Amino acid sequence: MVMNLSKYFEWELGVLKEAVNLAGLPSEVFDYLSKPDRIIQVKIPLRLDNGKLVVFEGYRVQHNNALGPYKGGIRYHPEVTLETDMALALGMTLKNSLAGIPYGGGKGAVKVDPSKLSMRELEALSRTYVRGIYKLIGPEEDIPAPDVNTNPQIMAWMVDEYSKLTGKNVPAVFTAKPPELWGNPVRIYSTGYGVAVMAKEAADLWMGGLKDKKVAVHGFGNVGSYAAYWISKFGAKVIAISNAYGSVYDPEGIDVELALKSPEILKDVRNYPRGQKSNDPDTILYTDVDILLPCSLENVITAEKAKNIKAKLIVEGANGPTTPDAEKILYSRKDFVAVIPDILANAGGVIMSYLEWVENLQWYFWDEEETRQKLSSIMSNNFNRTNIYWNKLRERHPERLVTMRDAAFALAVERVYTAMKLRGWI
Repeated sequence: MVMNLSKYFEWELGVLKEAVNLAGLPSEVFDYLSKPDRIIQVKIPLRLDNGKLVVFEGYRVQHNNALGPYKGGIRYHPEVTLETDMALALGMTLKNSLAGIPYGGGKGAVKVDPSKLSMRELEALSRTYVRGIYKLIGPEEDIPAPDVNTNPQIMAWMVDEYSKLTGKNVPAVFTAKPPELWGNPVRIYSTGYGVAVMAKEAADLWMGGLKDKKVAVHGFGNVGSYAAYWISKFGAKVIAISNAYGSVYDPEGIDVELALKSPEILKDVRNYPRGQKSNDPDTILYTDVDILLPCSLENVITAEKAKNIKAKLIVEGANGPTTPDAEKILYSRKDFVAVIPDILANAGGVIMSYLEWVENLQWYFWDEEETRQKLSSIMSNNFNRTNIYWNKLRERHPERLVTMRDAAFALAVERVYTAMKLRGWI
């Protein structure tokens, strides 16, 4: 699902402007960061299996590289536009900055419905896209990764095409590749794992720990299912899960490992053998839990729904699941703790991409446990830095509501600004 394109870009620029103001930075920082460094637009001719020639549009937006090479995913979607890609590239600059990793921000896209392509057509499309942009990407220039409707197999085709064009193996130019092709197995569950780590950090600080805390997970896809798995491993009790078809509630606790291993449950959580079932995925938003993990789509938690949410802590696995009006309502409650924003909570994927990139550059690999420990350490440090900065902003602006999201964006912009200033760009 793609948010209304003009509204999404408008919202992203509004967030940037507010972050610049909160951080007390010159207004020229907004002017600089509201435009990308470079826009690459390519045509992708593709001969279909039926013999017809069609031409698709492809983009790569390189937003800012003050902190390091451009970094961001490639999405395949029929509704994507250049404007969408520009907004997403700006978002990646901020997410990578907040994550504390040496990356700038970029984003790529092809305007296509991949579900209508055969595997041969999909491979040809992916390779042709790389041929269009390869001179402007590289392991020290711009490192793409998967996004909506792309996956490790597509990254494998892309890294192979890039390697053919450059005449040598270059695994570090794309991340989230299959483990058999210089990828890392942690990447598959890294985003969900990172969400669970963030929940643990917040619970340890504000709620006396995760042990026996009740959790609801809205969206049991890749992110939600692994977030549920790891948060249960950390001691919490997952009592409700949902996906597009409905939800299941079991006060005795969901057997997350069983659900994760069952294709039938992953497809439709109502196939879970126990608990109370509902055809409405949103019923679990109102479950009496301590922690809510929204891991499905944007704008799930609206102002109307926020009035009935009982959770004291929300950790965003999805991008933009909480509307601004809903967030204000949540923070106005006396018993509410915080919304851990998406830019902080779901950064496990890009942080894991950074670790994979480091491995590829060195032609050296860590085992799964060591990789997971490195990921966890970076996520924990980011939470602590953001929380400290949040407290400073609240002291600096006692006249207004400052959310953790405000702090996260302001901290991200400040780091980019410092890098640009030191370089003499601004």
